[in-house]
Amino acid sequence: MTSQPTPAKATGDPGNGLQAGLKNRHLSMIAIGGVIGAGLFVGSSSGIATAGPGILLSYALVGTLVVLVMRMLGEMSAANPTSGSFSAHADRALGRWAGFSIGWLYWFFWVVVLAVEATAGAVILEGWIPAVPQWAWALIVMIVLTATNLVSVGSYGEFEFWFAGIKVVAIAAFIVIGGLAVFGVLPGVDSDKAGLGNLTDHGGFLPHGAGAILTGVLLVVFSFMGSEIATLAAGESENPQQAVTKATNSIIWRVGVFYLGSIFVVVSLLPWNDPSIKKDGSYVAALDSLGIAHAGQIMNFIVLTSVLSCLNSGLYTASRMAFSLGQRGDAPKGFARTNSRGVPMTAILASVVFGFVAVFFNYLSPKTVFLFLVNSSGAVALFVWLVICFSQLRMRKIIQAEAPEKLVVKMWLYPYLTWATAGLIVFVLGYMLTDTEGASSGRTTVLLSLLVAAIVLGIAFVKEKVGAGRAAAVSPAVHDEVDEVDEVKVG
Repeated sequence: MTSQPTPAKATGDPGNGLQAGLKNRHLSMIAIGGVIGAGLFVGSSSGIATAGPGILLSYALVGTLVVLVMRMLGEMSAANPTSGSFSAHADRALGRWAGFSIGWLYWFFWVVVLAVEATAGAVILEGWIPAVPQWAWALIVMIVLTATNLVSVGSYGEFEFWFAGIKVVAIAAFIVIGGLAVFGVLPGVDSDKAGLGNLTDHGGFLPHGAGAILTGVLLVVFSFMGSEIATLAAGESENPQQAVTKATNSIIWRVGVFYLGSIFVVVSLLPWNDPSIKKDGSYVAALDSLGIAHAGQIMNFIVLTSVLSCLNSGLYTASRMAFSLGQRGDAPKGFARTNSRGVPMTAILASVVFGFVAVFFNYLSPKTVFLFLVNSSGAVALFVWLVICFSQLRMRKIIQAEAPEKLVVKMWLYPYLTWATAGLIVFVLGYMLTDTEGASSGRTTVLLSLLVAAIVLGIAFVKEKVGAGRAAAVSPAVHDEVDEVDEVKVG
């Protein structure tokens, strides 16, 4: 096991480490915006079709899971803030193999997300300006956000502040306006459609039975990925411990307001089986029902903002994880080098290159190679959460023994709630194996993700064994040199 490196703070020395370039307002908005992914706007319609109004329970279940996992991660990160976050904690708590494996799997997840989001953004932009082909838009988006990340961590924070701000304002306005319509306070709304009766009047609250709640969980769980970004970014803030504590304590209301609040408004404004939800998307259909002009274009702008935010944060997150792996000797040393502005350029460029390759495969072979990349990274979110659980079980004891005063954030009902959370994650993974429909079924996603995880684990164990072998080989040689020196002295 290795100790976790502490990032350097605003020294200004080239190559000396990351710098404290993120302001408190950046961290606050990163924490809020990290929870609101494009998947909330785009993917919620399939969840509503599957579980009806009961999708609220699916979101509540996954939201509770995220709150508990973030509490564990907050406990470890407040005690030791680092850009490696849960990977660095796993390195120390569980062993080098764990930090290496989950770090590279997480990096792999985000570079695939870069390709997915770049393509999604390109589709919207091509619809607005058809003269520029889709592949060109994807290239432009990737280049612009790469340049943003290369300038400084402050420029990343500034872009993310405004991207996330637009998302937050838009969804808050949607909840307020939609809520007024649901309770009959907003004029010009069809009262026969909007109302709390939509929660029970069309086949009941659970029209497809209680089992649909778990099916809904599989559809919504991945839209929550990104809540942990604030703990990675905290390593480059002026007061990391305070930033982590604040992000951890606010996760409950963030999930409650933005996810449960907005989905509640959607299923209350319209019957869950209204054809427009599937045809236009849940949020567009809800806006249309309010008589808001150009609802589709408004939502496209919000989705594009979410996509750009996700791309921006994905590139930042992947590069910082690569930087941390480089610091710990689990990636090429060049990944751990920073320039005079504290930017890990090599780590950023390496992540972008893989992202470009994934975009290329999306256009060249969308139904084979790219589908494999997407499916094989799909369950990584759950793997990360599971590793966080097991790391926290061990790290609590380490922190209590070494520096109990650093336990400023504590997991509730430790260790019982930690074990219960781990059990729930394993249950969700097991339930995914029962989903066999489609090329991106739950079973396919879990099995391919496990395959990639097994490969990475194999590399980790080989690397550790080779490293141990080299250390053993060096040790006798050192003893021989010492013996020779002693003999000379005696002579």
